[in-house]
Amino acid sequence: MLSGFIKSALLGSGFLVYLLAGALLFQMFEKEAETRVQLKTEYHRLKFLENYTCLTKDALEELIQVITDAVKHGVNPLLNGTSEEQTNWDLSSAFFFAGTVVTTIGYGTIAPKTTGGQIFCLFYALFGIPLNLIVLGQVGKYLSRWSERFGECLRRNGMGKRKAKILTVIYFLVAGVIVFLGIPPLAFSQIEQWTYTEGVYYAFISLSTIGFGDYVVGSGAKGTHPFVGYRALVYFWIIFGLAWLSLLINLLISVLKDTEKKIEEDLHHIRRHKKEHSNQDLTMEPMTSAEEKNSTK
Repeated sequence: MLSGFIKSALLGSGFLVYLLAGALLFQMFEKEAETRVQLKTEYHRLKFLENYTCLTKDALEELIQVITDAVKHGVNPLLNGTSEEQTNWDLSSAFFFAGTVVTTIGYGTIAPKTTGGQIFCLFYALFGIPLNLIVLGQVGKYLSRWSERFGECLRRNGMGKRKAKILTVIYFLVAGVIVFLGIPPLAFSQIEQWTYTEGVYYAFISLSTIGFGDYVVGSGAKGTHPFVGYRALVYFWIIFGLAWLSLLINLLISVLKDTEKKIEEDLHHIRRHKKEHSNQDLTMEPMTSAEEKNSTK
Protein backbone atom coordinates (compact mmCIF):
# COMPACT_ATOMS: atom_id res chain seq x y z
CA MET A 1 0.00 0.00 0.00
CA LEU A 2 2.83 2.35 0.99
CA SER A 3 4.83 1.54 -2.13
CA GLY A 4 1.74 2.28 -4.24
CA PHE A 5 1.36 5.65 -2.51
CA ILE A 6 5.04 6.47 -3.06
CA LYS A 7 4.72 5.48 -6.72
CA SER A 8 1.67 7.76 -7.14
CA ALA A 9 3.42 10.62 -5.31
CA LEU A 10 6.48 10.31 -7.54
CA LEU A 11 4.30 10.16 -10.65
CA GLY A 12 2.34 13.25 -9.58
CA SER A 13 5.51 15.14 -8.68
CA GLY A 14 7.11 14.22 -11.99
CA PHE A 15 4.02 15.39 -13.86
CA LEU A 16 4.05 18.73 -12.01
CA VAL A 17 7.75 19.18 -12.78
CA TYR A 18 7.04 18.42 -16.45
CA LEU A 19 4.25 21.02 -16.54
CA LEU A 20 6.34 23.65 -14.75
CA ALA A 21 9.31 23.03 -17.05
CA GLY A 22 7.02 23.36 -20.05
CA ALA A 23 5.51 26.55 -18.66
CA LEU A 24 8.94 28.13 -18.15
CA LEU A 25 10.15 27.17 -21.62
CA PHE A 26 6.96 28.32 -23.36
CA GLN A 27 7.27 31.57 -21.42
CA MET A 28 10.89 31.94 -22.55
CA PHE A 29 9.99 31.34 -26.20
CA GLU A 30 6.79 33.37 -26.43
CA LYS A 31 6.69 36.22 -23.92
CA GLU A 32 9.13 38.51 -25.73
CA ALA A 33 7.30 38.04 -29.03
CA GLU A 34 3.99 38.82 -27.31
CA THR A 35 5.46 41.98 -25.78
CA ARG A 36 6.58 43.18 -29.20
CA VAL A 37 3.05 42.70 -30.57
CA GLN A 38 1.60 44.54 -27.57
CA LEU A 39 3.95 47.49 -28.06
CA LYS A 40 3.23 47.61 -31.78
CA THR A 41 -0.53 47.55 -31.13
CA GLU A 42 -0.25 50.30 -28.51
CA TYR A 43 1.89 52.45 -30.83
CA HIS A 44 -0.59 52.22 -33.69
CA ARG A 45 -3.51 52.85 -31.37
CA LEU A 46 -1.95 56.08 -30.09
CA LYS A 47 -0.93 57.10 -33.59
CA PHE A 48 -4.49 56.54 -34.78
CA LEU A 49 -5.89 58.68 -31.95
CA GLU A 50 -3.51 61.51 -32.88
CA ASN A 51 -4.43 61.44 -36.55
CA TYR A 52 -8.09 60.42 -36.48
CA THR A 53 -9.17 63.81 -37.86
CA CYS A 54 -7.34 63.15 -41.10
CA LEU A 55 -8.01 59.41 -41.34
CA THR A 56 -7.30 57.83 -44.73
CA LYS A 57 -8.32 54.47 -46.14
CA ASP A 58 -4.73 53.19 -46.02
CA ALA A 59 -4.32 54.26 -42.39
CA LEU A 60 -7.56 52.52 -41.41
CA GLU A 61 -6.58 49.32 -43.24
CA GLU A 62 -3.17 49.39 -41.55
CA LEU A 63 -4.82 49.72 -38.12
CA ILE A 64 -7.22 46.86 -38.88
CA GLN A 65 -4.29 44.66 -39.96
CA VAL A 66 -2.39 45.45 -36.75
CA ILE A 67 -5.47 44.60 -34.67
CA THR A 68 -5.94 41.34 -36.60
CA ASP A 69 -2.30 40.38 -36.01
CA ALA A 70 -2.66 41.22 -32.32
CA VAL A 71 -5.70 38.95 -31.95
CA LYS A 72 -3.88 36.14 -33.79
CA HIS A 73 -1.07 36.43 -31.24
CA GLY A 74 -3.53 36.30 -28.33
CA VAL A 75 -3.14 40.00 -27.52
CA ASN A 76 -6.29 41.91 -26.57
CA PRO A 77 -6.13 45.19 -28.56
CA LEU A 78 -8.50 46.89 -26.09
CA LEU A 79 -5.88 46.74 -23.33
CA ASN A 80 -3.05 49.21 -22.81
CA GLY A 81 0.61 48.52 -22.14
CA THR A 82 2.53 45.31 -21.49
CA SER A 83 2.04 44.67 -17.76
CA GLU A 84 2.08 41.19 -16.19
CA GLU A 85 -1.71 41.34 -15.74
CA GLN A 86 -2.17 41.60 -19.51
CA THR A 87 0.16 38.83 -20.68
CA ASN A 88 -0.74 35.32 -21.77
CA TRP A 89 2.74 34.10 -20.88
CA ASP A 90 3.07 34.76 -17.16
CA LEU A 91 3.94 31.55 -15.26
CA SER A 92 0.33 30.72 -14.34
CA SER A 93 -0.97 31.23 -17.89
CA ALA A 94 1.98 29.35 -19.40
CA PHE A 95 1.28 26.50 -16.96
CA PHE A 96 -2.37 26.54 -18.06
CA PHE A 97 -1.30 26.45 -21.72
CA ALA A 98 1.07 23.54 -21.08
CA GLY A 99 -1.87 21.73 -19.48
CA THR A 100 -4.12 22.32 -22.49
CA VAL A 101 -1.39 20.85 -24.70
CA VAL A 102 -0.98 17.58 -22.79
CA THR A 103 -4.75 17.15 -22.27
CA THR A 104 -5.30 17.84 -26.02
CA ILE A 105 -7.99 20.46 -25.24
CA GLY A 106 -6.19 23.04 -27.40
CA TYR A 107 -8.46 26.09 -27.10
CA GLY A 108 -6.59 27.89 -29.88
CA THR A 109 -6.75 31.35 -28.31
CA ILE A 110 -3.15 31.01 -27.15
CA ALA A 111 -0.55 29.26 -29.28
CA PRO A 112 3.22 29.49 -29.82
CA LYS A 113 4.12 31.97 -32.56
CA THR A 114 7.91 31.77 -32.55
CA THR A 115 9.76 29.04 -34.46
CA GLY A 116 11.46 27.85 -31.29
CA GLY A 117 8.15 27.74 -29.41
CA GLN A 118 6.43 25.77 -32.16
CA ILE A 119 9.22 23.17 -32.45
CA PHE A 120 9.36 22.80 -28.67
CA CYS A 121 5.56 22.39 -28.56
CA LEU A 122 5.77 19.39 -30.93
CA PHE A 123 8.18 17.46 -28.73
CA TYR A 124 6.50 18.63 -25.51
CA ALA A 125 3.15 17.24 -26.68
CA LEU A 126 4.79 14.03 -27.97
CA PHE A 127 5.99 13.10 -24.48
CA GLY A 128 3.41 15.04 -22.45
CA ILE A 129 0.24 13.44 -23.83
CA PRO A 130 1.22 9.87 -22.83
CA LEU A 131 2.37 11.15 -19.42
CA ASN A 132 -0.96 12.91 -18.95
CA LEU A 133 -2.82 9.67 -19.77
CA ILE A 134 -0.77 7.81 -17.15
CA VAL A 135 -1.55 10.47 -14.52
CA LEU A 136 -5.25 10.43 -15.40
CA GLY A 137 -5.21 6.64 -15.10
CA GLN A 138 -3.64 6.86 -11.64
CA VAL A 139 -6.14 9.48 -10.45
CA GLY A 140 -8.90 7.34 -11.94
CA LYS A 141 -7.67 4.34 -9.91
CA TYR A 142 -8.09 6.27 -6.65
CA LEU A 143 -11.56 7.42 -7.66
CA SER A 144 -12.36 3.84 -8.70
CA ARG A 145 -11.37 2.58 -5.25
CA TRP A 146 -13.77 5.06 -3.67
CA SER A 147 -16.54 3.85 -5.96
CA GLU A 148 -15.78 0.21 -5.08
CA ARG A 149 -15.88 1.00 -1.36
CA PHE A 150 -19.19 2.78 -1.83
CA GLY A 151 -20.58 -0.24 -3.69
CA GLU A 152 -19.30 -2.65 -1.00
CA CYS A 153 -20.95 -0.52 1.68
CA LEU A 154 -24.27 -0.78 -0.17
CA ARG A 155 -23.91 -4.56 -0.57
CA ARG A 156 -23.12 -4.99 3.14
CA ASN A 157 -26.43 -3.28 3.83
CA GLY A 158 -28.23 -6.00 1.89
CA MET A 159 -28.40 -4.47 -1.59
CA GLY A 160 -27.92 -6.68 -4.66
CA LYS A 161 -24.71 -6.47 -6.69
CA ARG A 162 -26.31 -5.07 -9.86
CA LYS A 163 -28.51 -2.60 -7.99
CA ALA A 164 -25.51 -1.42 -5.93
CA LYS A 165 -23.49 -0.83 -9.12
CA ILE A 166 -26.31 1.19 -10.71
CA LEU A 167 -26.69 3.27 -7.54
CA THR A 168 -22.91 3.86 -7.49
CA VAL A 169 -23.05 5.19 -11.06
CA ILE A 170 -25.95 7.49 -10.13
CA TYR A 171 -24.12 8.72 -7.02
CA PHE A 172 -20.87 9.52 -8.88
CA LEU A 173 -22.82 11.07 -11.75
CA VAL A 174 -24.76 13.43 -9.47
CA ALA A 175 -21.75 14.23 -7.24
CA GLY A 176 -19.50 14.88 -10.26
CA VAL A 177 -22.07 17.05 -12.02
CA ILE A 178 -22.37 19.19 -8.87
CA VAL A 179 -18.61 19.43 -8.19
CA PHE A 180 -17.31 19.77 -11.76
CA LEU A 181 -20.22 21.20 -13.76
CA GLY A 182 -22.41 22.90 -11.15
CA ILE A 183 -20.18 24.81 -8.73
CA PRO A 184 -17.32 26.09 -11.01
CA PRO A 185 -19.69 28.06 -13.30
CA LEU A 186 -20.77 30.06 -10.24
CA ALA A 187 -17.16 31.22 -9.84
CA PHE A 188 -16.77 31.81 -13.57
CA SER A 189 -19.90 33.97 -13.64
CA GLN A 190 -18.35 36.24 -10.99
CA ILE A 191 -14.74 36.27 -12.24
CA GLU A 192 -15.23 36.13 -16.01
CA GLN A 193 -18.56 38.03 -16.13
CA TRP A 194 -20.20 35.09 -17.93
CA THR A 195 -23.76 33.95 -17.46
CA TYR A 196 -24.22 30.72 -15.51
CA THR A 197 -25.22 28.92 -18.72
CA GLU A 198 -22.02 30.10 -20.42
CA GLY A 199 -20.03 28.82 -17.43
CA VAL A 200 -21.67 25.38 -17.66
CA TYR A 201 -21.05 25.38 -21.41
CA TYR A 202 -17.35 26.21 -20.90
CA ALA A 203 -17.01 23.53 -18.20
CA PHE A 204 -18.48 20.80 -20.39
CA ILE A 205 -16.59 21.83 -23.53
CA SER A 206 -13.33 21.80 -21.53
CA LEU A 207 -13.89 18.50 -19.69
CA SER A 208 -14.96 16.77 -22.88
CA THR A 209 -11.68 18.11 -24.45
CA ILE A 210 -13.65 19.62 -27.37
CA GLY A 211 -12.09 23.03 -26.61
CA PHE A 212 -13.73 25.35 -29.13
CA GLY A 213 -11.91 28.37 -27.68
CA ASP A 214 -14.92 30.70 -27.78
CA TYR A 215 -14.81 30.83 -23.97
CA VAL A 216 -11.48 30.63 -22.13
CA VAL A 217 -10.72 31.67 -18.55
CA GLY A 218 -8.67 34.85 -18.22
CA SER A 219 -9.36 35.97 -21.80
CA GLY A 220 -12.17 38.47 -21.25
CA ALA A 221 -12.28 42.13 -22.18
CA LYS A 222 -10.68 43.11 -18.85
CA GLY A 223 -7.85 40.65 -19.43
CA THR A 224 -6.94 40.47 -15.73
CA HIS A 225 -6.76 37.50 -13.38
CA PRO A 226 -8.35 37.75 -9.90
CA PHE A 227 -5.26 36.27 -8.19
CA VAL A 228 -1.86 34.80 -9.03
CA GLY A 229 -2.19 31.20 -10.14
CA TYR A 230 -5.85 31.53 -11.23
CA ARG A 231 -5.38 29.74 -14.54
CA ALA A 232 -3.17 27.07 -12.93
CA LEU A 233 -5.95 26.36 -10.41
CA VAL A 234 -8.44 26.01 -13.28
CA TYR A 235 -6.12 23.47 -14.88
CA PHE A 236 -6.16 21.26 -11.76
CA TRP A 237 -9.97 21.40 -11.85
CA ILE A 238 -9.76 20.18 -15.47
CA ILE A 239 -7.43 17.28 -14.53
CA PHE A 240 -9.72 15.98 -11.77
CA GLY A 241 -12.75 16.60 -13.97
CA LEU A 242 -11.24 14.50 -16.76
CA ALA A 243 -10.48 11.71 -14.28
CA TRP A 244 -14.08 11.82 -13.00
CA LEU A 245 -15.46 11.70 -16.53
CA SER A 246 -13.21 8.74 -17.34
CA LEU A 247 -14.36 6.90 -14.20
CA LEU A 248 -18.01 7.61 -14.99
CA ILE A 249 -17.63 6.24 -18.52
CA ASN A 250 -15.95 3.09 -17.16
CA LEU A 251 -18.75 2.60 -14.60
CA LEU A 252 -21.39 3.01 -17.31
CA ILE A 253 -19.59 0.49 -19.53
CA SER A 254 -19.44 -1.94 -16.60
CA VAL A 255 -23.18 -1.56 -15.96
CA LEU A 256 -23.97 -2.04 -19.65
CA LYS A 257 -21.78 -5.17 -19.78
CA ASP A 258 -23.54 -6.59 -16.70
CA THR A 259 -26.91 -5.80 -18.27
CA GLU A 260 -25.87 -7.50 -21.51
CA LYS A 261 -24.66 -10.55 -19.58
CA LYS A 262 -27.92 -10.76 -17.63
CA ILE A 263 -29.98 -10.52 -20.84
CA GLU A 264 -27.91 -13.32 -22.40
CA GLU A 265 -28.40 -15.49 -19.29
CA ASP A 266 -32.16 -14.83 -19.33
CA LEU A 267 -32.38 -15.69 -23.03
CA HIS A 268 -30.36 -18.86 -22.46
CA HIS A 269 -32.68 -19.82 -19.58
CA ILE A 270 -35.77 -19.19 -21.75
CA ARG A 271 -34.35 -21.26 -24.63
CA ARG A 272 -33.46 -24.10 -22.27
CA HIS A 273 -36.91 -23.98 -20.68
CA LYS A 274 -38.57 -24.13 -24.12
CA LYS A 275 -36.37 -27.06 -25.13
CA GLU A 276 -37.22 -28.97 -21.97
CA HIS A 277 -40.91 -28.25 -22.49
CA SER A 278 -40.81 -29.48 -26.11
CA ASN A 279 -38.99 -32.68 -25.03
CA GLN A 280 -41.71 -33.33 -22.47
CA ASP A 281 -44.36 -32.96 -25.19
CA LEU A 282 -42.52 -35.46 -27.41
CA THR A 283 -42.32 -38.08 -24.63
CA MET A 284 -45.99 -37.63 -23.79
CA GLU A 285 -47.20 -38.26 -27.39
CA PRO A 286 -46.14 -41.99 -27.57
CA MET A 287 -47.65 -42.61 -24.15
CA THR A 288 -50.96 -41.13 -25.30
CA SER A 289 -50.98 -43.33 -28.43
CA ALA A 290 -50.33 -46.47 -26.36
CA GLU A 291 -53.17 -45.61 -24.00
CA GLU A 292 -55.58 -45.16 -26.94
CA LYS A 293 -54.67 -48.63 -28.33
CA ASN A 294 -55.24 -50.26 -24.95
CA SER A 295 -58.65 -48.62 -24.64
CA THR A 296 -59.77 -49.91 -28.08
CA LYS A 297 -58.84 -53.46 -27.14
